[in-house]
Amino acid sequence: MILNRVDIVNFKNIASASLEFSPGVNCLLGRNGMGKSNLLEAINFLSMARPLTPLPESALITHGADMLLVKGDYTADAGGSEQISCGVVKGKGKTLKRNGKEYTRISEHIGRFPIVAVSPADSALVSGSGEERRRLMDMVISQADNSYLSHLIRYTRSLESRNRMLRAGVRDKLLYESVEAGMAEAAKSVNIARQQWTERLTPVFEDFYHRISGGAEHASITYRSVLNDASLPEVLEQQRAKDMTLGFTSRGVHRDDLDMALDDYSMRRLGSQGQIKTFTIALRLAIFSYLREAGGVTPILLLDDIFDKLDSDRVSRIMATVSAPDEFGQIFVTDTNRKHLDDIIEAMQGERRMWEVADGVYTPINIEQK
Repeated sequence: MILNRVDIVNFKNIASASLEFSPGVNCLLGRNGMGKSNLLEAINFLSMARPLTPLPESALITHGADMLLVKGDYTADAGGSEQISCGVVKGKGKTLKRNGKEYTRISEHIGRFPIVAVSPADSALVSGSGEERRRLMDMVISQADNSYLSHLIRYTRSLESRNRMLRAGVRDKLLYESVEAGMAEAAKSVNIARQQWTERLTPVFEDFYHRISGGAEHASITYRSVLNDASLPEVLEQQRAKDMTLGFTSRGVHRDDLDMALDDYSMRRLGSQGQIKTFTIALRLAIFSYLREAGGVTPILLLDDIFDKLDSDRVSRIMATVSAPDEFGQIFVTDTNRKHLDDIIEAMQGERRMWEVADGVYTPINIEQK
C-alpha cells in the first residue's frame, strides 16, 4: 500500500497542507512541537479513523476551527487507486468515505489500509496498564481479521449488560447465566484469536529484538488469560458474589494481558529506557510483518522519533533493518537530527523525499537521488 498524496485542513497545528510522497522513504526534519508527529497522526487517522493516542476526536481540530478534513490518494499493492477522506465537525461527529462513498459502518474500513506506527508513546505498552496492551492486541488483530472486531463488540456489549445488572443488585441466577452465555461464546473467539496472534508474533518479535540489540539480551512475550485455567462460565459463577459487591465484572478476557520479559525478568520492572525502546520497536516491526502476511497487503510504516534514548549501535541496526528492501515498503520517519535522516536516506534504495517542518508548514528539502 502506497500513500501518494495527502491534503489536510485544520488538523492540530496543520492549518492547511498538501504533500506528495515518495513510495520509498519520506523524512520529516524539525524541532519538537513543529508538526512532524501531527502529519504522521493525520496519516494514521486515514487508515484507522481514530487518533494514535486515546483522546476525543474534537481535540484533533485546530484551535479556533470547527472542523477538520484529511484526504489521501493511495495505490494498492495489486494496482488501482483508492481515495479516502476522513472529517470531523464539532457537534456532528465523524464522516469517513472511500472513493466518495460513505461507509455504512466505520468497522468496515479497518484493515483495508494497514498501518503500523512507532512512537515515543509506545513506552506505555511496557510501563502502562494492561488496558494499553489489550488495546494493542485488539487494534492489530482487527486489521487482519474482520470477524475479531465483531466478537469483541459482542463481548463488550454483554459485559456492559452484566455490569448494569450487578450495579442494580439483580440476584436472578438464570438471568445472569443468559447474559454470561453470550459473553462466553464471544470470549472464546477473542481468546483463540489472541492466542494465535501471540504464537505467530513471538518468534518474529524475538528475531527483530535480537537484530536490533545485537544479541545482547533475550526478550519474550506471553499471553496471559483467565481462560487459560478455566472456562468463562466457571469463572463468572465463581466470581458472581464478589462481583455483586464490587458492582462490576472483575474477571474475563477484558482483563487479559501480555507478559513482557527480558532474560526471564519483567521488562516493566527492570528494563532500561534503551531496552524498553528496543522492545517496543521490535514489537511494532513484528506487527508490521504479521499484518503483511495475514492480510496480503504491505502496511505503511510510521517511525516517529525512534532514535531517542538509543545508543549509536542500536540506531545503526534499526536503520539496517528498516532499509531491507524485501521487508518494508513505504516509510515515514521523523527526527530532530539531520544526520539520522541522512543516514537512513543513504541506506535506502529508490526514491526518497525530505521536508523541513516549522509551525505546521512543510518545506521540501532537495536531496540527491540514487
